[in-house]
Parts: sequence; structure tokens; C-alpha cells
Amino acid sequence: MQRPPSDPQAVGDYLRGLQQSIVAAIEAADGGTAVRDAWHKAPDEPLQGSGLTCILEGGELFERAGCGFSQVRGPKLPPSATQNRPELAGAPFEAMGVSLVFHPRNPYVPIVHMNVRMLAALPAGGEPVCWFGGGMDLTPCYGFEEDAVHFHTICRDALAPFGEDKYPRFKTWCDEYFFLKHRNEQRGIGGIFFDDFAEGGADNGFALIRSVGDAFLPAYLPLVERRRGMAWGERERAFQLYRRGRYVEFNLVWDRGTHFGLQSGGRTESILLSMPPQASWAYRREPEPGSPEAALYSDFIVRRAWLP
Repeated sequence: MQRPPSDPQAVGDYLRGLQQSIVAAIEAADGGTAVRDAWHKAPDEPLQGSGLTCILEGGELFERAGCGFSQVRGPKLPPSATQNRPELAGAPFEAMGVSLVFHPRNPYVPIVHMNVRMLAALPAGGEPVCWFGGGMDLTPCYGFEEDAVHFHTICRDALAPFGEDKYPRFKTWCDEYFFLKHRNEQRGIGGIFFDDFAEGGADNGFALIRSVGDAFLPAYLPLVERRRGMAWGERERAFQLYRRGRYVEFNLVWDRGTHFGLQSGGRTESILLSMPPQASWAYRREPEPGSPEAALYSDFIVRRAWLP
């Protein structure tokens, strides 16, 4: 395990700046204005700390786009944070991070998720320890090979300075993590995911989340521009809402970040910023053979190599 970075304030400053730059970019792309909701935890709550939740809803491009920053402290790590580190069970902690999920209006523009974070534990009588986590992944309703290749290329390049092993490892980790076990189905086309990262010292971990955070807009915005003008109708909208239902299922049933926030007494409105404004479910819906909807299942939300 490792000590926290020599300047934890620098981590918080970077994360706040990252949030600001991403929100400014989506406002420019959409033409709308995000609501900026600054919050502070009350003294009698389980967690202490503050954050800023930014939400753009009902936009021309984004039906709902949420990007949150939080920096909180608590008296005891929740079970979701210690399942891989049982020796830290019950330790006080501090956590900070930026998390986002964007739900576009056009069904051809993919849903995207990104998160970068640091968590530090302060065990009684022991040295403070910290680790880093994060990544980004893409969840299209309609698949395009060139979009998947672009997204994975930017992810690979962001990890390249940290070792050739990182993209293959973190890509596989993403595929395994964003998997609906109860459906035996991938959530999307993946990307990269890492957690409990403590290799090379804390400064290396901080550099890693900076590289991933800075790569988000170049990975996603070109896909938005390619697809936002595509015509769509009732069929595409119905399928989009159905696929959003799968997104809800994963985030509420399997996502460790959601569990961590709720178990630790976090701010519910901010934790659930990933929820779409509308979603639907249907009993045993089967796509028409040979259709673009069927191709999503056969060609895209499967574990495959997107890069040579």
C-alpha cells in the first residue's frame, strides 16, 4: 500500500478543474446550461464534506447529462470499499472524485460514463494508505465499428505511458465489471476500468487518473458530432428506452460506486445522477433478425478485441 500523494490538495484541484472543463464542453455542444448545485453535508450526517453536482436536462443534444464532484470523509469504510482490503474494515476514510453519465436524446449517440477517483484510508495506529480508480466506457444503442475503434484507441493511448500491459488489463477488467450477470449480457462495448490501483506510488496513481480524465472529451465528443445529425423515429426511440432499462439495472444492482455512496451515507441525488430521465422494460423482447437492433447484440455488446 502507499501513502497519499504529497499534496492531496492538488488532487482535489485537478478534479474540480476537470469537472469544469467537461461541463463547459457539453454546454457548448448542447447549447444549454447545466444547473450547478453546490452542497455540503450537515454536521450530524454520517459523512462530512462537500461537492458540486452539475446537471443538464432537457437539452437539444443531451436529454440528461450529469457530472459530479465530491470530496467526503467518513468514520468507517463501507463493505463495498473493503471487499478486496479486509484489513482496512472499519477504518476512517476520505474519498474524492469526478463521475459522469451522459444520456443523449438521439438514439444513435451513445451513452457514456467516466469516473476518476482517489480513496484514502486512515487505519488506527497505522500509516495512511490510498488507492486510485476510474475509467470510461461506452454504451451505444446502435453500434458503429469506427466509433468503437476510436473510443478504444483513445483509451489505449491514455494508458500507454504507464506500461503496455495497462490497456489489455484494464480493457478486460472493464468487460468483466460492466456485465449484467443476471442477464448474461455486457452493458456496452466497454472501454477501460481499474480499481484499487496502487502501483508505482501515489504520484503515479495521480498521474494515471489525470491521463484518463484528460482523455475523456477527445474520446467522446467526436462520436457525438458524427451521430447527432442522424435521423431517428419511434422505432429507434423505443429501442433506446429499452436499452436504458439495462443501464438502470446495472447501476442499481451491480455498480460498486452506487453501493459505496449509498452504504456510506452519501448524497442520494448526486449518487443517482447516472439515472436516465426515461427508460422502459418489456417482457422477453427479441430484436428482428438482421436488424440494426439485432446487430447490437451479436456484434457489439460482446467481449471482443476492438484494436489490433
